[in-house]
Amino acid sequence: MFASIHHCPCTNSSSESLALFKTMNTLKCTLFLLLVFVHTFTIQAKVPSIIVFGDSTVDSGNNNHISTILKSNFRPYGRDFTNGQPTGRFSNGRIVTDFISEGFQLKPAIPAYLDSSYSIADFASGVCFASAGTGYDDATSNVLSVMPLRKELEYYKEYQQRLRDHFGKEIAEKIIGESLYLMSMGTNDFLENYYILPYRSSQYSLEGYQHFLCGIARNFIQELYSLGARKISLGGLPPMGCLPLERATRILYGSDCIQEYNTVARNFNMKLQDLVINLNKELPGIQLVFSNPYDMLLNIIQDPHSFGFESTAKACCASGMFEMSYLCNNFSTSTCKDADKYVFWDSFHPTQKTNAVLAKHAISNSLAVFL
Repeated sequence: MFASIHHCPCTNSSSESLALFKTMNTLKCTLFLLLVFVHTFTIQAKVPSIIVFGDSTVDSGNNNHISTILKSNFRPYGRDFTNGQPTGRFSNGRIVTDFISEGFQLKPAIPAYLDSSYSIADFASGVCFASAGTGYDDATSNVLSVMPLRKELEYYKEYQQRLRDHFGKEIAEKIIGESLYLMSMGTNDFLENYYILPYRSSQYSLEGYQHFLCGIARNFIQELYSLGARKISLGGLPPMGCLPLERATRILYGSDCIQEYNTVARNFNMKLQDLVINLNKELPGIQLVFSNPYDMLLNIIQDPHSFGFESTAKACCASGMFEMSYLCNNFSTSTCKDADKYVFWDSFHPTQKTNAVLAKHAISNSLAVFL
């Protein structure tokens, strides 16, 4: 593109109109450069910001700033992040949304909204409202006293007003309308809530609970739409029966992945996919996609060596059995030396390398429409 700049007709002349000729051609070259800049900026600004809602898979540190035991703002978390800094991400380094942001030519790490070291100007190009331990269901967030999804939405509304106050209405509305919204949650609703606590399981059949959660997802997306969001990715569930935490609970039975949990994840993902199809028909102008990590993560787990991994059932941090949050700490003497050999960092969350693979897959598939 820029090579054509050299072909601007900025040539010399010995005529009386030399000065005028040079001036006109300088203007032509300047205009050409301006058009190139505008064209390039337009391409890069197609998605000016990435806005994140969800749970620990995408929380970049909001739980650091609320009263909950579910935190990861200490080593060895973050040991492979910039300067070995524990940020509150449940990984040894970056999480999947960080890699997606970088893939969209935005910043390499999305900051947490509750982190006061960032300003609204920082948040304008990417912000995270996610809270580790949350789910679609308010009852899920109550288990470990984390932010419910409705609170994430409240903070997003506050964010919108801060954008308008700082940038003015016109620029703020452009950011709101052109941003890519990523949603990733649901695993906690089943593994932390429905299968462990009696409240929801006594109210709903498994099928009924899935419909209940889909109704919440529908309402949330409709609310985002009413607030101006148009480009939205609804994330599906992973093969949650293959998480080290779940596999460890069945180790005495010689179980590999818990197929019951994987079947629930697949069925719920199908319901979410149907929801995406229906909302695309119902909401004019929306671009809603379903981003499904299930198959890709299962491929990694079933054929780890093809992706450069060695361990799938055992996590890097400590024994890989039940360790997560405060149970994964610097006193865990068996934490692995090279996390890149492991699919999972702790008993529940992927390593930075796995997150990079999942992000690349998402960008090449479900998110490609937004590039």
